[in-house]
Amino acid sequence: MEVAEETITIQNPTSRSKNSSVYKTVWRWHFYAGIIFAPFLIILAVTGSIYLFKPQIEQVLYQDYYDVTPNGDKLPASKQIEEVKILYPEAVVTNYRPGENAKRSSEVSITSNNESFTIFVDPYTGESIGALNNENRIMDKIEEIHGELMAGTLGDRIVELAACWGVVLIVTGLYLWLPKKRKSLSGVLFPRLNKGKKVLRRDLHAVPAFWITAGMLFLIMTGLPWSGLWGSNFQVITTNSGSGYPPSIWTGSAPISTIKTKDIADVPWAAENLDVPLSEIQGFIPISIDEVIAIANREGLSPIYTVSIPNEKDGVYTLSAFPPKAKDEVTMHFDQYTGAVLADYRYDDYGLIGKIVAMGITLHKGTEFGLINQLCCLLICLGIIFVAVSGFYLWLKRKPKKGFGAPKALSSKKKKSLLIILIALGILFPLVGVSLIVVWLLDRLVIQKISVVKKFMNA
Repeated sequence: MEVAEETITIQNPTSRSKNSSVYKTVWRWHFYAGIIFAPFLIILAVTGSIYLFKPQIEQVLYQDYYDVTPNGDKLPASKQIEEVKILYPEAVVTNYRPGENAKRSSEVSITSNNESFTIFVDPYTGESIGALNNENRIMDKIEEIHGELMAGTLGDRIVELAACWGVVLIVTGLYLWLPKKRKSLSGVLFPRLNKGKKVLRRDLHAVPAFWITAGMLFLIMTGLPWSGLWGSNFQVITTNSGSGYPPSIWTGSAPISTIKTKDIADVPWAAENLDVPLSEIQGFIPISIDEVIAIANREGLSPIYTVSIPNEKDGVYTLSAFPPKAKDEVTMHFDQYTGAVLADYRYDDYGLIGKIVAMGITLHKGTEFGLINQLCCLLICLGIIFVAVSGFYLWLKRKPKKGFGAPKALSSKKKKSLLIILIALGILFPLVGVSLIVVWLLDRLVIQKISVVKKFMNA
């Protein structure tokens, strides 16, 4: 069989040339994608690794604010808020979050002088334990770096671009990894330790990359719904296609509103584009927040929820539960005058895509299955860091003294399959499509020209 295969190869040198051309072209794209975007993937992996353990980290950082000693019955939420208003008479109260257990403080969010603060309250005494400027919360800073590199919209687009190009790295990397007539699993599923340093360096990049491929792709795809461009468009398509929230969640006709729930409260992904209804102004005497809390307790909702307090005459109370498990997610709107439930939107009401995304988000954050979930995601993040660093090290060792070290561009017309894949990725991820054009023009008009000039000067 080996002789026959060798004979075929010798008789068809053109076939080998075509395969070599495609292989080097794929390698070239993989090379550029790695050099440009691997640093951003490392940042995402590092910040993601830290953010996975937000509950444990914040429990240590803010233990003095979180922990209270149970002492009789808790005061009503309205009484706790009144105590905060006495301390901050000029502030506007925006949110109230009851403690999820008997030993946890309540949180009252306020805005004052264009700044947002969280006031921690002992629910048994009504006394303020302390206050935090939300801008100074460490884990919020980590999340900001992870989501937008602390650079606003521009940073969001860069993160999205890096994540999408991560998919390109996975696709091209798998093609380069695929065994080429190799009968042994060494160098495929485990590194070759006795083939010299060059082979070992290659295997220490390629083999671990294969093992984390599924996990890396999962983290990318479950993170993209949060992105500003791809995520927003995907969310609109999901809602308009009926895979978002259904009209049946409304007690009456669905409202026509220019305000979305995400504009007034932090709610689960599937509810972000939920239209906000208006309260019927009857008597101008709003109900107490205690009634909203009573309904939440009566409905047996997850204790980890927040109530957004209306500050407009036609505004509504919004209760959002964004708990560790996707199945416990809830978004409710209440008429602030009658207490009527205007919308009750839960995980069971989500469309198929909404449920998939909700589950993906809790898995991505490491909350769905607790510590095991966190450790699995941490392992993937560490794998991403190792693969990125080993790839950079591999490039440094292979890089010639003169030149960038990228595989030479070959003029083969038989690259239709690769072109189709790149076009598909460009359509699926618009920012990738734009960047592909930019990289192709840069390669064609600058890098290749420089190579030709250097070759001519050295001739």
